[in-house]
Order: sequence, then C-alpha cells, then structure tokens
Amino acid sequence: MTTKKEYRWRTAAPPPLSTVDQLCKELSLAPSLVSVLVNRGIDTFEKARLYFRPSLDQLYDPFLMDGMHLAVARLLKARSAKEKIVVYGDYDVDGTNSASMLYSFFLDIGCDVSYYIPDRIKEGYGVTTFGIDQAKHAGATLMVAVDCGITAVEQVKYATSIGMEMIICDHHEPSDEIPQAVAVLDPLKPGCLYPFKYLCGCGVGFKFIQAIARTLGNESMIFQYTDFVALATTADIVPLVSENRILVRFGLDLINENPRPGIRALIEGAGLKVGSVQTGQIVFGLAPRINAVGRLGDAKRAVEMLISKDYHAAVEMAQVLEEENLTRRKIDEDVFFHAQQLVEDYLEVDSDGAIILHQEQWHPGVIGIVASRMVEKYYRPAIMMTTVDGVAKGSARSIAGFNIHQALKRVEDKLLQFGGHKYAAGLSVAIDRLDEFKEAFNAVVKELMTDEILTPEIIIDAELDLADLTPKYLRVLKQFSPFGPKNMRPVFVARNVELASIPRIVGKNHIRMKVKRNGLVFDCIGFGLDYLRERIEPGITLYDVVFSIDESDFTGVQVPQLKLKDMRPSLPAAPADVPATEPAV
Repeated sequence: MTTKKEYRWRTAAPPPLSTVDQLCKELSLAPSLVSVLVNRGIDTFEKARLYFRPSLDQLYDPFLMDGMHLAVARLLKARSAKEKIVVYGDYDVDGTNSASMLYSFFLDIGCDVSYYIPDRIKEGYGVTTFGIDQAKHAGATLMVAVDCGITAVEQVKYATSIGMEMIICDHHEPSDEIPQAVAVLDPLKPGCLYPFKYLCGCGVGFKFIQAIARTLGNESMIFQYTDFVALATTADIVPLVSENRILVRFGLDLINENPRPGIRALIEGAGLKVGSVQTGQIVFGLAPRINAVGRLGDAKRAVEMLISKDYHAAVEMAQVLEEENLTRRKIDEDVFFHAQQLVEDYLEVDSDGAIILHQEQWHPGVIGIVASRMVEKYYRPAIMMTTVDGVAKGSARSIAGFNIHQALKRVEDKLLQFGGHKYAAGLSVAIDRLDEFKEAFNAVVKELMTDEILTPEIIIDAELDLADLTPKYLRVLKQFSPFGPKNMRPVFVARNVELASIPRIVGKNHIRMKVKRNGLVFDCIGFGLDYLRERIEPGITLYDVVFSIDESDFTGVQVPQLKLKDMRPSLPAAPADVPATEPAV
C-alpha cells in the first residue's frame, strides 16, 4: 500500500486578464494555455515565438563569461605545442558527460588529450592531489577540470607547484577564495557577468568549446555535442529555461534522430526506443545506469561507452552499466527496507524533527538515493549515513520549503565537514559524536519546521475545461517541452467531473479510471495513488481532479490521457483556491 498523502492545492496567481486576452488573440490559444505561459514569464508574442521556436542563435556569447578569453588562449596554446591535456571530470551523469564532451571535442580539433574520473569511494568528490599526480605521471601539463574545481584552492596550488596548469569549468557555488587557476569559468563566480546562471557543469564546458570553435572559425561544429549537454542538463535537475531549454531541445533531437553509438547502446540497453527519448526517459531510464557504475565502481566505464565509435563495443559496455544498475537497485532495495524497519522500530516520525539513521554496513554509493526515498515515503528531512574510514559519512535530503543546508549550518560545530544546497547535502560526523549531532539537529529542525511545510502541496497552473482538449490543444502542449524544473509539465484542475468508471487498481499500487464532463470521456491513470479509491464516497457523483496531460497510443491513435495527481469531492460553490503568492489554508 502506498503511503497516503493529503495535499494542499495551491493555484498559481491568475495573470492580468488584459495580457491573457491579448495573447489569446495573437496566438489563437485557449485561455488556460495562455495563463500557463504568462505565469512562466512568456507574456508577449515575441517571447512566445522564441519559446515555441527555440534557436541555437539565441545562445549567449560565450565570451561574456569571465575568464573565457584566458581559457581559450591557454587551450589553443596547448594544442599548438602538442602539450598533453587531461580532462578531469566527476563520477555522476553531469561529470561523465562533461568529460566525454570535452575529450571528444579536444580530440576532434587535434589535441593530445586523455581523461580522468576520480573513484567515488577511494577519492571522493572533486579534484584530488592523487588525481593530479596521476595526470602528472602521464605527462600532462594542462588539466581542464569540469563539473568540479571551484573550491579546489589547495589542489590548484599543488598542481602549480609540480608544473601543471589548470582551467576550471564549474557551476557550483564558489567559496570565499577562488582557486588561482589559469582561468576559472563559473557563472556563479563573483564578478562574472554571464547572464544565465543555471548551467550544469557540462553546460559550462559547452560554452568553453563554443568559444574555442568560434575562435577557430568553425562554431557550427559544436552542435554535434549537444547530446552530451542534454543528458547532463536533464539529469542534474537544473532549471530547463533559457539556454538550458534550447540545448536540451536540440540535444534531444540529436539523440532521437542520429544518436552516437554509445548513446544508442545506452538507450537500447535500458529498453527504450530511439526516437521517443524525452527528459523523463533520461531521468528515470538513462541517468540511473550511468550513475550506477560510479556508485558501485569505476565511472570511467561510462565515459568509455559514451565516447565509443564502435556500436558493438558500446553495446557490451552498456550491458555492464545495466548489470551494475541491477546490482545497485538490489542494494538500494535492501538498504531502503532496512531503513524503514529502523524507522518503524526506533523512531517517532511525527514527533522527531528528522529521520537520521546510521549503519556501518550500508553501501556509500546508494545512501543518497535511499535518503530521497525516505523523504518521499515519510515526508520528513532524512539523513542516511554509513561508516567510511572510521567516520560517519552520509547524505541529507529535504522536503520542499525546508533548507537542510541552513539547518546543518546551525550545528556545524558537531560536524567534521558538510556541503551542499537547500534540498541536498553531504556530511561527515565523528562516530563518537553521532548522538550529540542527532539531538542537536533534531532540535534545529523542530525549531525551523512549520505545519505548512510538513503538508505537501500541489501547484496548479490553471483551471481547465475538459472540452478544450482538442488535437490542436495537445499539439501546442507538446511544444512546451522539454519539461523539467521551472518548466514542468503543466498541472490543471478540472472541476465537477463525473466518474465514468469504477476506479480499479492496476500493477502494484496504481489507479486507473475514466472521468466524464459534458459527454466527453477521458482515461485517467494515477501512479502510486491506489489510496485515492478511499476518496470515492457513496452518493457523491462530482469530483475535482488535478492532473497533467499526456498521450497514450490507443490502436495507433494518439488520445489524451490524464495523469492523475489528486482528487476530492466537489464542493457546491467552492471558493477559489488561494493564490500561490499567499498562505494556503
């Protein structure tokens, strides 16, 4: 049985009626679609044109990024002098795709290049002195760090001391001191005037190769690498707006129309179909397989697959990723089951501030995933820790509205180390201070937590009359993609709809039913929402339903399908939902 959730429904503040009316006329679209556009900042005909017809010409000048001229000059100097270059990446999807992209591009323009990915367990995150020594031993004189490096102050000093220069391409928050590398590319760096601040690591790397290609007079060559950027940007859960949305749109086209051998093998190995890969398939199908090899072993295997030019060799490597992912899932399930047992036996979820668990035998490669699953199940901040080299190390995940990084900052005197952002962080605690840390952290959570934060909410983009779901409406809705943070699939509410069938359970815990409004019948599917059958009350014939819209292929014909998110009995003359900018009731 799925954990039952009671949601607050919160409708986005209605946009100015005059703006909606004007755009409805100019775009010939239904008011509900226009309302979604306006609330996403698309409030003029020109903005709508750029949104629905993105172009690579809309990308910003890469030389607006601070340090870009220096980075390009140093890379081209290394190319001319035949210096050995090493690309230093990371073990996740962003890091491996970043390394694959830069390695492939540098190779294509005639550089002497290799790549290095640190071992997650032995080395940990970021640029390490061990990695620098390995590059030096291989004869490299220039290291390009991508998706890491912005806090590598001491590591850059060390590299310089042994005769190696560094270029850093990162997107993470800088610390108070910026590394003294040849060039540091990071749109979040103080003083950097680059207009778009939400690139992933691969996105920053892409701006670097764009600047190099422009300098070489062949800028068009870089667009063959947008497939790497699409995988990394989608998997890294950065906002899919502006440059990110453009790069993902064109990268998905490349993935679906002409995938490179490694990506084709990855798609097929995941049981997906080339030609139908969208952001959802990347997040839930492709990304876990790439991450798995880094969680359980050597992430270089992912890079080897991604850069392979031999399809048959890539298929063999994709099978390794598949096997590692299956192993990861088994470990994940075992740890998740054990964690749930510990919660049920020893914790009081309703009274404890957070879920904090430590077991020395848990695999460090899966505790972040399990922490996220614990948050989803119990809707509480969760910290999962294991023992590494005699220290409790782990991952923290949070719920919407609660800043877990801020909470950890309040107890940093109890920690050996921590870092991260609002909803996810990593931390280390001395074993003998675990109880002290748990007590202090729970106290901070109780102080900062509110009942409103503890009640999950659904943001509704607009109210929809189901009669508006015409073929044209669905065609336009498709053009809102690619979907992701800040450009999620629109969520609608339809009021006073009838149940046209008795809801039934399908699969393990999904619900399927049909709804009817003014004679029109629509299929509904609610994944993991079996508990909604309890909302069906005798004598109640009308319900309000919240959903997004997808399409299902029924006998070869695409028909709209409502992806149910929540439902409740309709109220007579129900008051309007509270605007998203005001407190919910």
